[in-house]
Amino acid sequence: MARPQMGGGRGQDASKSEFLERVINVNRCAKVVKGGRRFSFNAIVAVGDQSGRVGVGLGKANEVADAIRKAGESAKRTMFHVPVTRGGSIPHVVVGRFGAGRVMLKPASPGTGVIAGSSVRAILEAAGVQNVLTKCLGSRNPHNLCKATVQGLKSLRRAGAVAASRGMTVTEMFGTRADANGA
Repeated sequence: MARPQMGGGRGQDASKSEFLERVINVNRCAKVVKGGRRFSFNAIVAVGDQSGRVGVGLGKANEVADAIRKAGESAKRTMFHVPVTRGGSIPHVVVGRFGAGRVMLKPASPGTGVIAGSSVRAILEAAGVQNVLTKCLGSRNPHNLCKATVQGLKSLRRAGAVAASRGMTVTEMFGTRADANGA
């Protein structure tokens, strides 16, 4: 007879396989004390289900593994929904801003792939975006880039939601092809 594991081992395995977890950055900090230097670590992790939900978290600890674990837990708590189009892209161009970091996210045609730096790429792939063009316009600091990317993704809106907020339908908002050719 097999013993049950502490903490329900099966539940933990299922949650790990449910989400894609990407380590974006690990930073070492040094504190000078009487006996020398004491090191601590912080990690940024992106967690997503690759179908429109993503979260980014920061974890700090005295060991790298603990910092990554804490960052993953923080990311799961802060997950949000990203509108992904049928072509695997984003609905419209957006510039995310945080501090001095600015990230432009631009929709791309199917087959383009994720054209992005490592920090932005990890977040977009975890979210399930497959075709997008990006450009870092300000600071290259990974902390600010991640927060700017998250802010940009949170500001994305589908055409249907914008039309509903204006009290219109999508066809009224964009017009029909006949209207464009006639006018």
